[in-house]
Amino acid sequence: MAGTPVVVVTGPSGAGKGTLERVVLARIPELELAVSATTRARRSSEADRREYWFISEDEFERRVRSGDFLEWVTYVSGNRYGTLRSEIDRIREADKVPLLDMEIEGALRVRDSVPGSVTVFIDAPSVDELERRLRERATESSGEVDDRLRLAVEQRRQAGEFDYVIVNDEVSRAAGELEGIVRSELQRAATMSRQ
Repeated sequence: MAGTPVVVVTGPSGAGKGTLERVVLARIPELELAVSATTRARRSSEADRREYWFISEDEFERRVRSGDFLEWVTYVSGNRYGTLRSEIDRIREADKVPLLDMEIEGALRVRDSVPGSVTVFIDAPSVDELERRLRERATESSGEVDDRLRLAVEQRRQAGEFDYVIVNDEVSRAAGELEGIVRSELQRAATMSRQ
């Protein structure tokens, strides 16, 4: 789909990015989630190439040196995450629009390097709510949750650097807002490509 944007969704851990993305992906069939690569350990509920491309630190580094990543970051945990250029190419070759779920740093890199990218910052209503969500999902230790909360406070200050900000205070409302943004941007891109 030439001329279509890359949609980038970002925000702090616990903001509910994945929840909103799942709703919007079900509602907008022309979107496809780009599967990121990571060096973190696979959780028991996850499958390789579904949630992430789970690769070793050595493989990740080799791909960085080869220029295989559109962007990559080292997160507070020491794990690395990145978007493989091949994922974007695969999605576009299937005539779909890439949806990227990224850390803040990576989202800013894509914003600055990919013409036509649309960036959306998802936030929780408060830091207290972020903490509640992180502790409720219980995928990190207490120390990791504390680290993520400290980082979230910094990340929330960057919200204004993105095209759109959605406060995920209620899933159906926030998902509707994200759907509206994506549909509007796809329509705008289609109109511009016809001119």
